[in-house]
Amino acid sequence: MELSIIVPTYNEAPNVAELVRRITDATRGIECEVVFVDDSTDATPDVVREVAASSVVPVRLIHREAPVGGLGGAVLEGLASASSDVCIVMDGDLQHPPEKVAEMLDRFGKGDVDVVIASRYAGGGTAHGLADRTRVFVSNLSTMVTKAMFPVKLRDVTDPMTGFFLLDRRALDVEGLKPRGFKILLEMLARKNLRIAEIPFDFADRHAGASKASLRQGIHFATQLTMLRFGKMSLFAVVGAFGAVANILIVWALTALHVDYVIAAIIASEVTIITNFLLIERFVFHDMRGAASGGWVRFAKSFAFNNAEALIRIPILALMVESWHISAVLATAITLAVAFIVRFVFHSLVVYAPRKEEPSRARRIIDDIDEQVTAPGEL
Repeated sequence: MELSIIVPTYNEAPNVAELVRRITDATRGIECEVVFVDDSTDATPDVVREVAASSVVPVRLIHREAPVGGLGGAVLEGLASASSDVCIVMDGDLQHPPEKVAEMLDRFGKGDVDVVIASRYAGGGTAHGLADRTRVFVSNLSTMVTKAMFPVKLRDVTDPMTGFFLLDRRALDVEGLKPRGFKILLEMLARKNLRIAEIPFDFADRHAGASKASLRQGIHFATQLTMLRFGKMSLFAVVGAFGAVANILIVWALTALHVDYVIAAIIASEVTIITNFLLIERFVFHDMRGAASGGWVRFAKSFAFNNAEALIRIPILALMVESWHISAVLATAITLAVAFIVRFVFHSLVVYAPRKEEPSRARRIIDDIDEQVTAPGEL
């Protein structure tokens, strides 16, 4: 194949036939295939199969029953299965015009780039397909913040969050990518020095169906951006800061109700220990859970460590209040700040450490004894 066109889809049944028709018209003279990577809960897979049966352009379907990695994971699965090293990624809602495919391939054919980005903000491009002024504002603000956080790698990119781009997968370690969000192009540009070119395009209205944009996606994007720029420790710090604020507020509220500050500190610590564990499970170490111990074991390790840390921290807190005459709130803040790095190291290296492939020596001895005890005997 000269080109593989990868289309990640989620409930886009009404758009499939028109998308394939326009791709067919736009790629005359180009040997290409269309690979749908589908996570849908509607009839999209059936429609793709029906369209594939009569399509002039080869159409393949990868339907993921248990999607991993969201849209980013779908794109990587499409890249891994593509017949060509040259791949174009585009949405299935026809906001990305297939008529630009030949132009993107021609630009790549000059041989001086690894990625050709179809940009809404390059000269001549438009974003009128965004639903309203709020979406336009959010898109522009997100682009500005993203470029500010990666000023070197994105200096020549006007639209780092577009979902419409051509990529030479030989320039990437596709299997090594670990997408944490739906902005897969941003993930690639941030992790690898790639040669980039842009062409403008008009971001069209949806052909059918509803936009998938949501507050949840916005939170995922903010998480993805933070992780790319600062790594896990930054998110751990965010969670820790949330826990610290909650801890301080609980201490303040309880002491205001005339609860002894030591009792208040203990209650605040237990509440925030549990809350912080749930948050780091979801947002910080979610990609390491599969290789680590089971959920209850992780919780036990985290809970035990944080309580042990609290047993050390609270006497120090008492010393700071009683002997050094520091306020309970300030003393709490200081001790929490000191504990942050120790907590991060412990969770990274112990709580979420990969399970050992080889059993321990003690485990092997127990297994040997068990084997001898249960071995059949002779009378």
